[in-house]
Amino acid sequence: MVYKLVWENLKHRPVRTLLSSLAIGLGVTMMLTLVGVGEGMLRDQEARTRGVGADIIIRPAGSSAIGITPPNINERLVAWAKEQPHVTQATGVTIQPLGGVSTVHGVDLDELSKMSGGFTFIDGRPFQSGQEAIIDEYYAKEKKLHVGSAVKILNRDWTVTGIFRGGKLTRMMLPKTVLQDLTATTGKVSVIYVKLDDPKQTQAVIAHFKQTLSDYPIYSMDELASQFSVNSIPELKTFIGVVMTLSVLFGFLVVFLAMYTAILERTREIGILKALGAGQSYVLGILLRETILMAIIGSVMGIGMSYVTRWLISTFIPASMTQAIVYTWWPIASGITLGGALLGVLYPAIKAARQDALESLSYD
Repeated sequence: MVYKLVWENLKHRPVRTLLSSLAIGLGVTMMLTLVGVGEGMLRDQEARTRGVGADIIIRPAGSSAIGITPPNINERLVAWAKEQPHVTQATGVTIQPLGGVSTVHGVDLDELSKMSGGFTFIDGRPFQSGQEAIIDEYYAKEKKLHVGSAVKILNRDWTVTGIFRGGKLTRMMLPKTVLQDLTATTGKVSVIYVKLDDPKQTQAVIAHFKQTLSDYPIYSMDELASQFSVNSIPELKTFIGVVMTLSVLFGFLVVFLAMYTAILERTREIGILKALGAGQSYVLGILLRETILMAIIGSVMGIGMSYVTRWLISTFIPASMTQAIVYTWWPIASGITLGGALLGVLYPAIKAARQDALESLSYD
């Protein structure tokens, strides 16, 4: 009986119920989208790094496991790495930031192709001259580029000669020597990828490398992959915490305003209930149940809208962002939103429960 009354109360004001639930759901969407973008971009970066086909990665001294690194490694170390036991291939890559999260990579395409198992070109061919570039399918889709298009990189126009299937290292590639000359980093690389004849020898080779390269962070690909998580990036964790706080505040204000206004409109209704014998706990229980139901509806709508944001991102900016659907965050985001909603209804519900029956019935 109580739940039927709660449902009828919400149905009686469908527009307010819908808008309030939608506003609550926006908080859920904000959290799920932010977490999804963080996880999605890290997973995408991990997949592209694994797509190189290497077993070991050598990064510059003083650098972190992930992140953009300037060309600080002497390229002679690539030749040195090739001569070490169990090493079958080694290639250096120059990384140049372009602003935001965008980068361009200078590569020796023949060496990288051998290490990774080759590139699949959807259209076009590999670059052959100094003014040619290749891009992946996502960058081509976002920027609406095709083979023969001109793309501006580092204040120069480059001709797109090939569009390759995504999942290989980066979105844009140039000839390594050309990028080094253009950025005054001749003889320098940002990272060195190493492939072994037997992956089981990875830890032994890393230990051997560290005897000579003691200042260089050296990781197996599995060790590097473990770093691609939100917990490994304090700044992202802090930002997610800020968004959670804002979502709780948002849900609190939305529910407070909606329920406070609804209670004013239902003053006579509450008076009738109390005149019929309803106690404070009964009235309080009805209002709390209404809020919980609105929060549940809002959470479902918020989860649904997170799929919409993923579609928008994958359609319009697939090269800049990638959003994953993080199912483990559904109950977390819903719980946080529910907490904010219950805080918002607390004062209006207590005020309604304490109303005098006679005063409520005479309210106009």
